[in-house]
Amino acid sequence: MSASRTAVSRSLLTPFNIVAGLILAVGLVITVMRFTGGLGAVTNLSDYNPWGLWIGFDLLVGVALAAGGYVTSAACYIFGLKRFHSAVRPAILTGFLGYALVVFALHYDVGRPWRLPYPFIVQPGTTSLLFEVGACVALYLTVLFIEYSSAPLEWLGFRKARNLVVRLTMVLTILGVVLSTLHQSSLGALYLIAPSKLHPLWYSSYLPIYFFVSSIIAGLSMVIFESSLAHRYFHDKMDETHRRETDGVALGFGKAASLVLFGYLLIKVIGLAVDNNWHYLTTGWGAWYLVEVLGFVALPCYLYAVGVREKNLTIIRRTSGLAVLGIVLNRLNISLVAFNYHLPSSERYFPHWMEIAISVFVVTVGILAYRFIVTHMPILYEHPEYKDAH
Repeated sequence: MSASRTAVSRSLLTPFNIVAGLILAVGLVITVMRFTGGLGAVTNLSDYNPWGLWIGFDLLVGVALAAGGYVTSAACYIFGLKRFHSAVRPAILTGFLGYALVVFALHYDVGRPWRLPYPFIVQPGTTSLLFEVGACVALYLTVLFIEYSSAPLEWLGFRKARNLVVRLTMVLTILGVVLSTLHQSSLGALYLIAPSKLHPLWYSSYLPIYFFVSSIIAGLSMVIFESSLAHRYFHDKMDETHRRETDGVALGFGKAASLVLFGYLLIKVIGLAVDNNWHYLTTGWGAWYLVEVLGFVALPCYLYAVGVREKNLTIIRRTSGLAVLGIVLNRLNISLVAFNYHLPSSERYFPHWMEIAISVFVVTVGILAYRFIVTHMPILYEHPEYKDAH
């Protein structure tokens, strides 16, 4: 018995678990400080900068990177690309966890989080973009939960409930695409009301289109990025079908990502031309804008194309990481870096270390939840009792 307990202790005391435990401990302490001392106790937010890192990273980035769910479901069930079926459940899980963590993180950012349901049941603000975003996110989170629920239902042995969820697949997929189109674009539309605060290179009447198209890029790239990590760290949890189809998913999604990135680059150039903002490119802000567009849009577009042409999976998988970083950079540029650009540096917002710690805490919770679910539920493999149902 003592030998088995020692083995269990060693399996738990891994470097990952130790670091994750420390992050959770610090995050819980800061959480208590946030909800007992208010926003001022743990953030650098102000009237000039009411939206900080928790909106820029936890919301805008989180929603974009969770787009793999609707992108993969649409590819498989609407466009009939069944060869990507093995990627659907991991993508749905990532999307569900992503949106759940967005809602979780919002409780930190909203001054009175217990009033989050108010716009729906007390005082509907149907003319507000935030109401539309909130309604779509809440509905889509529900859709993702129902889509994801087939895995735990199989795990628990609830056959009838699982079969009912599967029969709703097409309806849920269509709802997911519609709701995602609405709120992904509306997140960009939120910044249309701040033309004097957002730098002209990032401000454009095309912001809703930019956000929606870039969410497709984020979804495609996240599926490749996540599948490569899962293939490395959860290889033993995969069945032969998932192992065999992983390379095909990377090639197919890499090709699609290259095409969408090229379209996104064209739209960005059109936006510059329409607003006649070429002269800003010679400034310091212009140099930073070119870093984003050339380094994280044009370059991944080219690398994806090269990787697909040469069937080089290493290039495709590494490029997916670069594309994901590009989405993160774009959302942070719009929400933080280029926002209130005209203010002196002494008055500009920079996140408090506790804000950063809470964001790391939220991401860590997501990683631990993903690891638990993938380890115990049929995500990377087909349940043996339902193989004939796919």
